[in-house]
Amino acid sequence: MWAIYRVGGRNFWVHNTGPLGCLPRELAIRSNGSAGDYNEYGCMTSLNQGATAFNAQLEALCEELRSQMENATIVYVDVYSIKYDLVANSTHYGFKNPLMACCGYGGAPYNYDDSKTCLDSEHTVCEEGRQHISWDGVHYSEAANSIVASKILSTHYSSPPLQFDFFCNKATSSFCL
Repeated sequence: MWAIYRVGGRNFWVHNTGPLGCLPRELAIRSNGSAGDYNEYGCMTSLNQGATAFNAQLEALCEELRSQMENATIVYVDVYSIKYDLVANSTHYGFKNPLMACCGYGGAPYNYDDSKTCLDSEHTVCEEGRQHISWDGVHYSEAANSIVASKILSTHYSSPPLQFDFFCNKATSSFCL
């Protein structure tokens, strides 16, 4: 951020990391864990603890940089909470298999094989992509991303809670309405 700030950047929108322990890829490649390694939603606790520790440091860094970068706006967005909510309340959002990839190989519980990707001829693609949070075990599906984007734009997960159009220079950008 300092490099961008030094060349004139003043507006920063910083997203934290999501719940890594809920990704089908991570769950599949570490599937030999004991029952105590998983939370009530089936997510790997240690990976989520690592993500939340990273996020706490990132949020603290954003706070620190706000005091150091004169005339800069730094918005910290809690994407972790948004994405975790998709898993924790998956049925509310219409997701049937919150920890299973739509496009993958191997079937339940994760439909993920690290040696086969969605580009391989042996992969399978679910018929109801809107019912999956994960597209390929790592990336979120269009349905999940739509919810994530809507929640980000609501500003309820942002600190400070600035509307996205705050960052638009309406005088010079045709992108801004």
